[in-house]
Amino acid sequence: MSTSKDLEGRHLVLGLSGGIACYKSAELVRELVRHGATVQVVMTDAAQQFITPVTMQALSGRPVFTSQWDARAGSNMAHIDLSRQADAILVAPASADFIAQLAQGRAGELLSLLCLARPRERCPLWVAPAMNREMWSHPATQRNVAQIVADGATLMGPGNGEQACGEVGDGRMLEAKQLRDRVIAQFQPQVLAGRRVLVTAGPTFEALDPVRGITNLSSGKMGFAIARAAAEAGAQVTLVAGPVHQATPWGVKRIDVQSALDMQAAVMPMAREHDVFVATAAVADWRPLAAANQKIKKEGSGTAPQWAMTENPDILAEVARLPQAQRPYCVGFAAESQDVARLAREKRLRKGIPMIVANHGPSTFGQDDNALLVVEDGQDTELPRASKLQLARSLVQLVATRLKH
Repeated sequence: MSTSKDLEGRHLVLGLSGGIACYKSAELVRELVRHGATVQVVMTDAAQQFITPVTMQALSGRPVFTSQWDARAGSNMAHIDLSRQADAILVAPASADFIAQLAQGRAGELLSLLCLARPRERCPLWVAPAMNREMWSHPATQRNVAQIVADGATLMGPGNGEQACGEVGDGRMLEAKQLRDRVIAQFQPQVLAGRRVLVTAGPTFEALDPVRGITNLSSGKMGFAIARAAAEAGAQVTLVAGPVHQATPWGVKRIDVQSALDMQAAVMPMAREHDVFVATAAVADWRPLAAANQKIKKEGSGTAPQWAMTENPDILAEVARLPQAQRPYCVGFAAESQDVARLAREKRLRKGIPMIVANHGPSTFGQDDNALLVVEDGQDTELPRASKLQLARSLVQLVATRLKH
C-alpha cells in the first residue's frame, strides 16, 4: 500500500533540543517526509551530543542549521528566514531546559530564537516534551508548561512508560508515528469542533461456549478511521469497539466490548450525550439463547450440536427512536454481498435514520481501502475507492455539512 501524502506541500521546521529521545527524531523526520512534508531540521548544541547533524541531513534531504550565525540564510538571519518559510515549528524532543527558555522568552541560540521570532498568527509552535518523570512533575516545569501553552504553544505529549534512566512514568516523548499523526491532525479542517461523536466499530462475538462463538470478518478499520477523522476534525470522540486488534486513534476515548448486549449497554446511556452516532460495527444479528458453561465436545456421532437462537437488539434503530431532543444525528453502515444500493435504501428507511453508508462487504473486510455509497433521503453520493482514512475524512465533512442544516 502506498503511503498517503497528508502533508503534501507543508514545510515544517523540526527542532531538536538535548535529550536521549533525539533518536526518535530520526524516525520522525523520515515519517514526515514519507507523508509529503519538507522538513528543515534545527538542532541545539545539546542535541548534537545525542545525534549528529549528518544523520538528520541524510533523512531530511536538507542541510541542518545549528547556529544563529549561520551565513547560509539571507542577510545572516536564519531565525527570520527559517520561521517565515515554515507552516509550523515542532520541537521534538523539547527538554525541560528548552521549555524553560520558551517560557522566559530567552533567545540564546537559533532554535529558541526562531521560536520567538516566528509569525504567531500563521506559524504554530508544537512542543513534544521529553524528560525524566521527576523533572516533568516538578512544579517549575509545570509552571513553564502552563506558561508556553498560555502563550499559544500546543503540547504534544508527553507519554508514559519506561525511560532511558530505567524509571517508569510520565515524561517520555511520544513515538514518531504518534507525533506524525498529531501533526497531520493539526492541518485538518476543524469542521466538528465542539461536537461530540459516538462511533461503534468491529464485530461482536456471541459465545456458544467458553472457547467458541459467532462472529464475522469485520476488522474495525473503517470505524477506527472514522473515529480518527472525527477527532482530527475537532470532535470529542468515544469509540465503542468489538474484539479487534487496532490501535486507538489519538484523542479518542475507547471502550472495549465483546457481545452485542455489551455494545448496547455501552452505547445507550451515552447516545443522548452525543451530537453524532456513527454505527459502523458489524453487530451479530443473532446469539445463542444460552451459552454452554463448558466446552462442547465432539463425540464422533456425526451429529452437530443444536443451539436455540434469539435475535440481538438493533442498537442503531434503538438510538434512532430516542426523542428528537435527545437523538444524535445517526449514520448507519450496510455491508452487503449483493444489490448494495437497493438494500441500503431499504435499510435506511427501516432504521429510520437520515444517512446510511453502503459497501460490498466481502471485497472490503480487512482491506485498507474501500469504495462507499452514501444514501440519504432523495440522493446518493458515491465516494470512489480510496484509503479508509481518506473516505472517513470525506464522510466527516459530509456529516458536518448536514449538521449545519
